[in-house]
Amino acid sequence: MPRSLEIQTDSFPIAGTFTISRGAKTSADVILCIIRKNGFAGRGECVPYRRYGETMESVAAQIEAAKPLIEAGLTRKELQRAMPPGAARNVVDCALWDLEAKSSGETVIMALGLAQPQPLTTAFTISLGEPDVMAAQARANADRALLKVKVGTGDDESRIRAVREAAPNAAIILDANEGWPDETLEHHLRIAAEMGVALVEQPLPAGKDEFLAEIRRPVLVCADESVHHTGDLASLRDRYDAINIKLDKTGGLTEALVMKKEAQRLDFKIMVGCMVGTSLAMAPAVLLAQDAEFVDLDGPLLLARDREPGLRYTASLVFPPEPTLWG
Repeated sequence: MPRSLEIQTDSFPIAGTFTISRGAKTSADVILCIIRKNGFAGRGECVPYRRYGETMESVAAQIEAAKPLIEAGLTRKELQRAMPPGAARNVVDCALWDLEAKSSGETVIMALGLAQPQPLTTAFTISLGEPDVMAAQARANADRALLKVKVGTGDDESRIRAVREAAPNAAIILDANEGWPDETLEHHLRIAAEMGVALVEQPLPAGKDEFLAEIRRPVLVCADESVHHTGDLASLRDRYDAINIKLDKTGGLTEALVMKKEAQRLDFKIMVGCMVGTSLAMAPAVLLAQDAEFVDLDGPLLLARDREPGLRYTASLVFPPEPTLWG
């Protein structure tokens, strides 16, 4: 019996507004891919990202163009050559993983050799705003173990200090989303070190980050927009200490696993992150993140509603997915 492919779109309202240096959003617009065969159905979810030239329409069109190959039995290995990295390949790749698990009776956890995957401490995002507003957000979440704080203006010192004062015991990741100018970079890194920040994510624009190789970095610096797939890694060794692996960038779990292994070989620390999506998008990433140094998989916590069933979150922990959700 041949496969069938179904593409759906959905929009999940964000609880409040999610603001970074590039702007704000009030909903997570996602694409769901369902691949069926022999009575089994595999699902995946992706989040098209305008920063990478993606729209809901363009990603849906990419999937539609690959539909004949997918329905004809395209394997995950063949998919890596048939589609480029990005959200479209991610949603198909994750749906294929799920279909393989459902039809074989062997979960993705088993296929990856994860006998007992563990709950992980995930970051919780504090949106960019005025220092007093960010401090209030941090204070309301000060009992969380890890906060990811959105920054990315010409002067973020007051924001960093305000958040640290409001959450004195939390580990902190600063995410500048390419927003710090060269002339303030060293100052902000010094403040981050003074405030005990654990990691600074993508301070400079992708493609214009050579300055990171010329300065002393008193805090670990992580590539996000600068790194998409395995081929990007070698050129970043002089300027970054860590990389953020996101399935919507790598084009799925298959490539993400390869990328993670190579990054570890090159002595990068690993962060596993996400776009703002539902538990279905997070589920494969939870398995990828099992031995990562930093985990940022709070997408569902930022939404007013999630898919049912969703991932289990308790305080700062996110638990591995149940097969009824994915895998």
